[in-house]
Amino acid sequence: MFAPVYFDHNATTPLDARVLEGMLPYLAAHYGNASSRHEYGRAARRAIDEARQRVACAVGAHPTEVVFTSGGSEANNLFIKGAAACLTPGVVAISAIEHPCVREPAQQLSHDGWVVREIAVTEDGRVAGADFHAVLEERPALVSVMLANNETGAVQDIAALAARAKPTGAWFHTDAVQALGKLPLDFRAMNSAGVHALTLSAHKSGGPKGAGALVVDKRVELRPLIAGGGHERGLRSGTENVAAIVGFGLAAEFAANRLDERARHFVQLRAELEAGLAAQGAAIFSVAAGRLANTSYFAFPGIDGETLVGRLDRAGFAVAAGAACSAANPEPSHVLLAMGIASSLARGAVRVSLGADNTAAQIRDFLAALKTTILQLKGLTALTS
Repeated sequence: MFAPVYFDHNATTPLDARVLEGMLPYLAAHYGNASSRHEYGRAARRAIDEARQRVACAVGAHPTEVVFTSGGSEANNLFIKGAAACLTPGVVAISAIEHPCVREPAQQLSHDGWVVREIAVTEDGRVAGADFHAVLEERPALVSVMLANNETGAVQDIAALAARAKPTGAWFHTDAVQALGKLPLDFRAMNSAGVHALTLSAHKSGGPKGAGALVVDKRVELRPLIAGGGHERGLRSGTENVAAIVGFGLAAEFAANRLDERARHFVQLRAELEAGLAAQGAAIFSVAAGRLANTSYFAFPGIDGETLVGRLDRAGFAVAAGAACSAANPEPSHVLLAMGIASSLARGAVRVSLGADNTAAQIRDFLAALKTTILQLKGLTALTS
């Protein structure tokens, strides 16, 4: 079967073979419900406890601060909606480049008397200091700023932002889904600075889909989104997906142990990629910002991004036109528009997000295919103009 070279790791990653091996017993022989009191149930509970410990260690948290969810979207909703339900309606502040699973629940709060304030970003995708100061003057009750952007890869100084917000008394949350396995994470240090919660997802770092976590300071009061059996300290009822949680724990541990090795690999590959992109006339976004080392987001003037992605797929390279969750939305990236990028150029955006198994040879082959494809598309444009 034809298999394109996979350059879309910010959307999802291949399941690590060691993770799959660790999950398999809980998909067959160890099928107990972790709430059952017999040995089958106790074995499942032990597996969840071990996974919770692994996730906590990977991000510098205490196991009791880890609340398992079905993924990053649920964890973000749990914080935004769950915290808001326990507070008097006020200002909820989010950055203008948040993932839809933060933006949309925040907007939903406006129906309950909350005021949504979007924090502006600079042309490189970093939070604009002056606007952040202005937002803090409004004394927000909730603040959510993502650690690393899924499209541009731009990284925020979350500890510094949280420290600035701390005197307001706001609960501060960060979506760290893209950071696990790519950046060092230390929830204890972040918590001391003023971060009260962070979101993780297994499938972005070699784990299975269907498992995520909200790592949350136990002083934060949350109303659960799902009521029922009182699982996860009463914050997320429902029979646990033991196999996925086991896989999450292993993936988090493996990812944390390979940070430096992966960073070196990504830096080398991206340098070669972006040198080639620049030589072909691409505009590369967020270059001046600190970025995830595996991420490159670019566009060619006059070339439609969706069209380019389709052509590259047929040429043997799987890339993205933006966030996977927004693939059905024909509008330009809200992230790029918030950065002040012209709509015409934003429509051409393509993201390459590298993984541990990608090679320099694949980068060179991609650049060659890209050059041919761009020339073909420019020729078609010339014929129809």
